Amino acid sequence: MTDDAPGALPEYILTLTCKDRPGIVAGVASALATAGCNIEESSQFGDPESGRFFMRVRFSSPPNLNGAEVEGALVPVAKRFSMDWCLAPADRPMRTLIMVSRQDHCLNDLLYRCRIGSLNLEITRVVSNHERTRGLAEQAGLAFSHLPVRPETRERQEARLLELVEKDGAELIVLARYMQILSDGLATRLAGRVINIHHSFLPSFKGARPYHQAHARGVKLIGATAHYVTPELDEGPIIEQETERVDHAMSVRDLVNAGRDIERRVLARAVRYHSEHRVLINGRKTVVFR
Repeated sequence: MTDDAPGALPEYILTLTCKDRPGIVAGVASALATAGCNIEESSQFGDPESGRFFMRVRFSSPPNLNGAEVEGALVPVAKRFSMDWCLAPADRPMRTLIMVSRQDHCLNDLLYRCRIGSLNLEITRVVSNHERTRGLAEQAGLAFSHLPVRPETRERQEARLLELVEKDGAELIVLARYMQILSDGLATRLAGRVINIHHSFLPSFKGARPYHQAHARGVKLIGATAHYVTPELDEGPIIEQETERVDHAMSVRDLVNAGRDIERRVLARAVRYHSEHRVLINGRKTVVFR
């Protein structure tokens, strides 16, 4: 988030990817310098496997230069290197829709982090297939939409969800323990905009009651994985993961409690990285500029 002090210069975040070749960093730096901008932070990565180049630049611009003019200054270099690129004001909160089912630990954590300013999000609403979290959402002053799911109503439910996403202008959808599978069509339409928290260190125990499966097998590590949603169930590009050691003395309840703590931490980090434009998708993987 940019400094709110009087006289603070406007700041922007540029993210880009293109075929890797010499001169990209120099070209971007030259374009920004010519426009009178000052680079504050820069990260880049050239992937030898895919031959792609990835870059994130945070920079300040002169006060007499508006966003359209800054973007215009970057167009020539973007065209020269055939870049896929995005320019965003650094201090603009990302409009976010949160989806949840019965478990509210991740939702509660995200709401708290937004309230204290550690996440720069504008949460537009909470959507759930149950009524259980309505009070939590409304207590936070958020709109709550109850969209129950049944096999015969799934198509209508997803159509209504898309209406809400478009109405709110939601740039990010967070599945904060939303225990329903999105259809292939919806996952494809919202590609790169939906983050899920998976209750395992993928790949691991799949299906229902993962901590019970883990307990029965006497595992020594549990974890959680935040990833983008794709039509391939639980196979989307991974953004963040964490594990924690456990032992034979821990009960199922102990594992569940430890797992919930990991889930909320991992999801919060993934959401923060995405909202700060630190994540670039690289095929089935991600590049994360921490």
